[in-house]
Amino acid sequence: MRRTEPTGAAPAWVVVANGDNRRVSLFSAAAEAAGQGTPRVVEWADVLREGGHAFADHEIVRLDSPGESAEVDALLRGVADPTRVEGSARWYARFLDAVSSLRGGRRLDDPADLAVMFDKRLCHERLALSGVPVPPSPTSGAVSAVRDWADVRALMREAGLQRAFVKLAHGSSASGVLAIETTASGRIRATTSVERAEDGRLHNSLRVRRYTEEGEIAAIVDALAPDGLHIERWLPKASLGARSADLRVVVVAGRATHAVVRTSRSPLTNLHLGGTRGDLAAVRALAGDRWAAAIETCERASACFPGTLCVGVDLLPAVGWRRFAVGEVNAFGDLLPRLTGLPGSGAEGLDTYAAQVAAAGSFSPAAFSGPAAPTAPKAPARATAPTGARAATGATAKQGPSVSAAPPHDLPRTAHATTL
Repeated sequence: MRRTEPTGAAPAWVVVANGDNRRVSLFSAAAEAAGQGTPRVVEWADVLREGGHAFADHEIVRLDSPGESAEVDALLRGVADPTRVEGSARWYARFLDAVSSLRGGRRLDDPADLAVMFDKRLCHERLALSGVPVPPSPTSGAVSAVRDWADVRALMREAGLQRAFVKLAHGSSASGVLAIETTASGRIRATTSVERAEDGRLHNSLRVRRYTEEGEIAAIVDALAPDGLHIERWLPKASLGARSADLRVVVVAGRATHAVVRTSRSPLTNLHLGGTRGDLAAVRALAGDRWAAAIETCERASACFPGTLCVGVDLLPAVGWRRFAVGEVNAFGDLLPRLTGLPGSGAEGLDTYAAQVAAAGSFSPAAFSGPAAPTAPKAPARATAPTGARAATGATAKQGPSVSAAPPHDLPRTAHATTL
């Protein structure tokens, strides 16, 4: 039964999270420093076991990542070993069900936005339809059912992709990502953090490895395909100090507030896979007058998810730092400890959590009452030609149709914690 509170009760923060996670302590510290009290914590494990939770009208409800908990991961994915890669489709369906079971309160995370952000195919399409530059993709909008390695090879060939990223549609933290390279002579190499055991099971590893035997690559892709795959062009990235580089840009209430540069000698720049933080001042100097366009691109990507207070945008700089594309938009991409706001952002001196506390008072999302979980569409037929998703272009892409003008989707009910 939905709880009620006396009229005129002071606003109170509630965080749906894994209570022992450092994200909770960091956000709680920000709320306390702002004089807004200690947030009440609702455990994801309790939401999943009890089938939901009800919030009072005056409570401000913030969702945080359900990741980094073996117990919650097992409830969502149905896999006992947290290192296993498989199960992301089940994770996605159960996570959406859990979000839909939350009722009442003043919510800062739109369930419909979350459903799109946690499906890379739908996220790619939404960005492209809104004129945000993205890597070309033959799976944008989930028009192509990628059944196995043969489908990946065919789609890459039809789209003219010699280098591509193959990603779990509902994955994060580089789980299940393969950077595929092919040559005219037919040689293939895959760079990934996936480790394939002798029994064929796939595990996430902290060591990036390379597979050069097509049979091994095919076995990995075939095992991942039932969870849903997204394919996109591997765009050549700009370099910083002889290392490839990209950025995670946090956008709060539509404004880019924080940014971190990630550099790596491998195609995977995630910090937990050996990537390192780069010099943001050096990047701004290299981008010069294009830095403003880079920030504006991130803010336009965030505008595609107007019901969500904070998102983390993965920004891909092209060689020369003159063009930028958006790789992904992350619902829980704000874990940047000790990083303060960009100059002129309005968040100077604030970390990502303090910036959200400061912005929440003027943020006006809809009042969510626990909508029914999305229903799965019929499996699409495999495309015979790549779709015309918008590719990354030189200057800022021409503004396309608004999100509201885009055709509605039946979201598939077929993701893990987002880390850098």
